[in-house]
Amino acid sequence: MSLLKIDDIHVFYGAIHAIKGISFEVNEHEIVTLIGANGAGKSTTLNTIAGLLKPRSGKIIFNGQDLSSIPASKMVSQGMALCPEGRRIFQQMTVRENLEMGGFTRSKAEIPASLDEMFQRFPRLKEREKQIAGTLSGGEQQMLAMARALMSRPKLLMLDEPSMGLAPILVEQIFDIIRELHSAGVTILLVEQNAQMALSVADRAYVLETGKISMEGPADELLHNDAVRAAYLGS
Repeated sequence: MSLLKIDDIHVFYGAIHAIKGISFEVNEHEIVTLIGANGAGKSTTLNTIAGLLKPRSGKIIFNGQDLSSIPASKMVSQGMALCPEGRRIFQQMTVRENLEMGGFTRSKAEIPASLDEMFQRFPRLKEREKQIAGTLSGGEQQMLAMARALMSRPKLLMLDEPSMGLAPILVEQIFDIIRELHSAGVTILLVEQNAQMALSVADRAYVLETGKISMEGPADELLHNDAVRAAYLGS
């Protein structure tokens, strides 16, 4: 069943036509990844879905409802959560306070159970519960950003470049967590520069080139596609 359907959206930065009529969908319990070079429009697409940018035309249908004109402040309560590029954690707050902020749309009675769930899923964060978030390592900050997004119990989790700036061993850890979330039934839309890792975890994939979708299909097929390998996998 389709959870998210993007229908012919066009997005502009002033006179620059950044997203040129792309359409795609994400089904429940899938991981769908958008891959492409820097500047292809991947993050712009996620920010548009999250309401941070407004499409000039086209529709964003989420859970059967057109959210194209709904403000970003309402998106979390609609069931979307964005884990943004660069993590954007609250640097001066503790780990626990960051997580509590992620659950701001939930009732106070629901927060303790959600915190327990996050600490079970991310044991490192439990160890650092009272630590100031800005003093965490890059990998720990990424875990915190993902856990904060999950605190709202989203129907759709959007991850923007979760491996950015991390050492290879930490990239493996982050993608192990993504696989675990997938196994638990979380629906994920993943934007990732590391095409090899993204295609290895995803069910389906779309290739973005200068604001257009140039290729789509099962992730495993694209992983072994000669053109994709030459362009994005260095082989």
